[in-house]
Amino acid sequence: MKTIGLLGGMSWESSALYYRLVNQLVQEQLGGLHSARCIMASIDFADIEALQSTGQWDVAGDLLADTALGLEAAGADMIVLCTNTMHKVSDVIAEAVEIPLLHLADVTAQAVIAAGLKTVGLLGTAFTMEQDFYLDRIAGHGLEILIPEAEQRHEVHRVIYEELVRGVISEDSRNHFVDIIAELAGRGAEGIILGCTEIELLISQEASPLPVFATTQLHAEAAVRLALED
Repeated sequence: MKTIGLLGGMSWESSALYYRLVNQLVQEQLGGLHSARCIMASIDFADIEALQSTGQWDVAGDLLADTALGLEAAGADMIVLCTNTMHKVSDVIAEAVEIPLLHLADVTAQAVIAAGLKTVGLLGTAFTMEQDFYLDRIAGHGLEILIPEAEQRHEVHRVIYEELVRGVISEDSRNHFVDIIAELAGRGAEGIILGCTEIELLISQEASPLPVFATTQLHAEAAVRLALED
């Protein structure tokens, strides 16, 4: 079994979900007492958020690249960046290490295509919904991406940073997200990418009027497939 290098802490709530999923998936596939070979490096999210909010993406990229180098030196065979938003600096991380970085947007796009869909809505941080680094990567797979209106994007971003990363799960926020998903459906979305790992703590398939693509689950599944390849 290859060793999965989990680059996490952004936030620790989502990193805990990654850790649980990779271990559950390995146990399901191998049975018995098996669990994942993994190493996690957990960043202080307050440091990353400060760099995000001040636009210091180059500094954040260097910090994460250095952390990825530590995972590689510790024996990781791949890097799994446990956040959607910080894939903005994924190229910096990938160039710093010799081992592969498993890009979350590629994994997600492949799942959407496998489901036979062409147009999907995207929920995530304002950075993920509005900047090209994520939208272009998904669109490069031949998919059309719809994002919420400006006021809705603001609310989704607020809920992520003020509630979900702190472990706060609000029924009012869940209902608001479901309303946003329904509005995207009315504009032609056939499915919804949960493009922020913490959103999976709030929105399940049962709660959504459209098929959801839970990026943490998909990323963890892809990492385990790679880890168990011959």
